[in-house]
Amino acid sequence: MAKITRFWHRYKWSYFFIAPSMILFFLFIGYPVLRAVVLAFQKVSLRSTEWTGLKNFVDVFSSRLFLDSMWHTFVYALFVVAAWIISSLAVAALLQPFSNRVQSLFRGAFYLPYVTSIIVISLVWIYIFQPEYGFFNWVLSLFGLPRVLWLQDPNIALWSLILSTILIIPGTGVVLYSASIGSIPRELYEAAEVEGANAVQKWWRITVPLLKPTTLYLMVIYTIAGFQVFERVYIMTGGGPINRTTTIVQLIYMTAFSDFNFGRASAQALVLFAIIATISFVQFRFLSTDVEY
Repeated sequence: MAKITRFWHRYKWSYFFIAPSMILFFLFIGYPVLRAVVLAFQKVSLRSTEWTGLKNFVDVFSSRLFLDSMWHTFVYALFVVAAWIISSLAVAALLQPFSNRVQSLFRGAFYLPYVTSIIVISLVWIYIFQPEYGFFNWVLSLFGLPRVLWLQDPNIALWSLILSTILIIPGTGVVLYSASIGSIPRELYEAAEVEGANAVQKWWRITVPLLKPTTLYLMVIYTIAGFQVFERVYIMTGGGPINRTTTIVQLIYMTAFSDFNFGRASAQALVLFAIIATISFVQFRFLSTDVEY
């Protein structure tokens, strides 16, 4: 009891100052999340709610549309995360020989699309993929190739979405990788040169291992972003054609606000949370390190 009293007298003002933020967090994030967990085990109608146990989860995993949406989301996230990590690291490495002023200029240029509305970017890509006068089909016509239905062909619509995503190099990765590479001590590279290491060996044996904390952080946030993709799909394809680009978050949206099945939508959301948490745990397990620059 004495320890609790001392603890309270020492930290009470700290809790007082964070109380407003914690109250807002609970009202607008904590409570909705808890409510969604409860809804996942209920059948909700406009007049009443009925406890159904695991029925919503059984319906979710027996739905072919949900399994297809999981596969589409996994493919999208896999290619997007890999492309974003590689492109961010490559651009950051190419910027290192330049002066700090030039690096800052390029960092800002690469970060600009990140603060641009995804809705605007998606609309631009719709025009680029347009079958009649889109830029991609215009380039194909220069070589005498037939036009491609980029967003209308079920076989390539998902790949078109992936292409539209990976061609925009994420500014967050460029900025973080650039800062991390710049903070690595030069003495390590000088010691490697004394031992006869070439540029490739220095890159692979020094730079890449010391960037593991940054890589871990970027992989986690990019994985979350990849599995939560919604706006781009909703605007560019609407999940079509014939549900070949439907993702989990879009399916949750349709289940909740088109079918008004809030219980099943909550169950789908919990499954998505479990998938992201599992993948993040694996990433932390294999990429976490105590060395950081």
